[in-house]
Amino acid sequence: MVVKAEGIGLKRNGKWILKDINWEINRGEHWVLYGLNGAGKSALLNMICAYYHPTVGKMTVLDKEFGASELGANLRKRIGLVSSRLQQNLYVSDSAYEIILSGAYASIGLYETPTDEVRAKAIRLLRELGCYEYADRAYSSLSQGEKQRVLIARALMLDPELVILDEPATGLDFLAREQLLETIQTLAQMEAAPTIIYVTHHLEEILPVFSSTLLLKEGTVFAKGKTEEIMTSSSLSEYFSFPVDVIWSNGRPLLAKHVTQ
Repeated sequence: MVVKAEGIGLKRNGKWILKDINWEINRGEHWVLYGLNGAGKSALLNMICAYYHPTVGKMTVLDKEFGASELGANLRKRIGLVSSRLQQNLYVSDSAYEIILSGAYASIGLYETPTDEVRAKAIRLLRELGCYEYADRAYSSLSQGEKQRVLIARALMLDPELVILDEPATGLDFLAREQLLETIQTLAQMEAAPTIIYVTHHLEEILPVFSSTLLLKEGTVFAKGKTEEIMTSSSLSEYFSFPVDVIWSNGRPLLAKHVTQ
């Protein structure tokens, strides 16, 4: 079991941010966490990463039960997180290669001399994720899509058991988004790939490899299960309280306003 949430709730400043969340993720599964802004996605991610503890309920991540096991930094080293918050903290003058190397030490910046083994691993990830051609360029000079690939490679340096991709395609144009999604598809299909949680509020980003979805609305679970069974016109029309059509093409859903004839 990678994540097991049993009736968890989170109260902050007198307000319930999450309520009655029940969710299980098994090893080898890849999930989409889908929700509109304010749905509680960030709060749930912060809980999985042990930045928050539940107000009520039982939370277990990578076999560590909150309140019964030592958590914090030790748990987070087993989780690869790619988020805009991390990007804001990096030393943008570092090269892409240096950014990736720093992932081996879970540090912002490179303060240790990497071993030959660490360097070889970084180079392998540069090649596998399509970053090799800009390995020596400053992170600040990269496009947003290139930066996201570098962050994914960095997250893989410690061989995490769980990778969380928090809205990685935000701000990308169509071509850059599709190139990034191709990289994520490659990651998910790697031998001994980690479990992946892909967080988004854009339906068209959901790849076929994400066969399960948790649909979050106003801090509660609206639906969960097989993506193809949840991402339907009727389900999402109810979710949005607005008539929509879900069109499936090449194993991916597209969202459109429903037009009556």
